[in-house]
Amino acid sequence: MTDISIVIPMKNESENVAMLLGEIAAACAGQDYEIIVVDDGSTDDTAARVRDAMADHPTLRLLQHPQSAGQSAGVHSGVLAAKGDIVCTLDGDGQNPPAELPKLFAPLLRDATGRLGLVAGQRVGRQDTLSKRLASRFANALRARILRDGTRDTGCGLKGFRRDAFLRLPYFNHMHRYLPALFKRDGWEVALVDVSHRERHAGQSKYNNLQRALVGIHDLIGVSWLILRRKTAQPVEVERRDG
Repeated sequence: MTDISIVIPMKNESENVAMLLGEIAAACAGQDYEIIVVDDGSTDDTAARVRDAMADHPTLRLLQHPQSAGQSAGVHSGVLAAKGDIVCTLDGDGQNPPAELPKLFAPLLRDATGRLGLVAGQRVGRQDTLSKRLASRFANALRARILRDGTRDTGCGLKGFRRDAFLRLPYFNHMHRYLPALFKRDGWEVALVDVSHRERHAGQSKYNNLQRALVGIHDLIGVSWLILRRKTAQPVEVERRDG
């Protein structure tokens, strides 16, 4: 039985594969874990690099999207295929240090209440351009004001959660940026942990500030609607009368 599944969506990140896999193995030493790389329509040799690494990482698995479907689709495909009860995600660009993974899965593994659904990383000391940091700060402030999700940084790829709880969430593109609000919507407790951030090792960013802003407006409206329309009830089973 696998305890932890590490899901990494990747698109054209061939130069980051070996580094990330080695660091994940070091961070998860002593744990029963698997690594699932989701190749989201890469046009480089990302998939080939992952296949080559399987000899050194026996629990490594590769999923491929024939065409790029986006980061949320990559995460969703990985979670659907995951064997672990706990899933941790990180970005494939190498900016999320795998050494931070125990901060995500340890609280979930030791949770005795069964109420903790998500552990979300919040980046400190971000190693991004000034324009990207300012745009992210504005977007996070707007989101926090509207959704009241209690986190300053939902764009961080480092997240850990219960697989079954994630799969009950409404799925839509870019949902990975709204997991704290969505988990709270379903009644789960959410823990926030500070995590480090580093410069990109290789490759190029797949988004720019304008692209994020345009999709963010629609997503924010949609998630707000989902929260307002959510109604929950605790069913009570009625005992059957024999005879």
